[in-house]
Amino acid sequence: MSYALMSSGGKDSTLALDRARRIGLEVRFLANIYDGSTGRVRFHGVRHELIAAQAGALGLECVQASAQPEEFEDVFLRVLDDLKARGCQGTVFGNIHLEDVRGWYERRVRARGFEHVEPLWGEPGIELIHEVVERGYRVMVVGVDLNQPAAGFLGRELDADLLTEIGITDGLDAAGERGEYHTFVYDGPSFAYPLLIQPGRPVDFDGHRFLDLTLAPLH
Repeated sequence: MSYALMSSGGKDSTLALDRARRIGLEVRFLANIYDGSTGRVRFHGVRHELIAAQAGALGLECVQASAQPEEFEDVFLRVLDDLKARGCQGTVFGNIHLEDVRGWYERRVRARGFEHVEPLWGEPGIELIHEVVERGYRVMVVGVDLNQPAAGFLGRELDADLLTEIGITDGLDAAGERGEYHTFVYDGPSFAYPLLIQPGRPVDFDGHRFLDLTLAPLH
């Protein structure tokens, strides 16, 4: 039975993949929907080319589609149909504790006949981000909500120092589940090779600040 990881390139979906593989699931695909106007993952600011590159490094077949916000549901369902046509039978998500978000996806996934798997569900966020680092993943903070306590994390690596800072910051969901911060994973035990990334200038949009991350040119 083959599965698809539903991913925006961040730490939660990467850890969900890591756990799914460790329990023996055959994850063959990475599915991603990005904003049609910007070519970036909505709310994360990550270029869709980086998601495709990440899928390759993870050994996954990338299935991507673009959508305007009002089209998201229709496009999501078309992606599920595409996955089914490729022989996929289950989906893996990195949700942690947002019931409404999980429910929205689970209802639609199951209605299309897929198994729905949530390897991280219900676990404390602080423990999950420690697991990401302890497993050896390399993670950069690429988006922050400027009105949240994580506003100063942009461009930083998720390392021991940042873990400590997250743990002592009042009013912060440790895993960033309320959109406080978003990440991109570029190396670790699930990667066949590291992605060579280079951060560009920060860009502000609608109360958020994003790091314009690109792949470094090969010489």
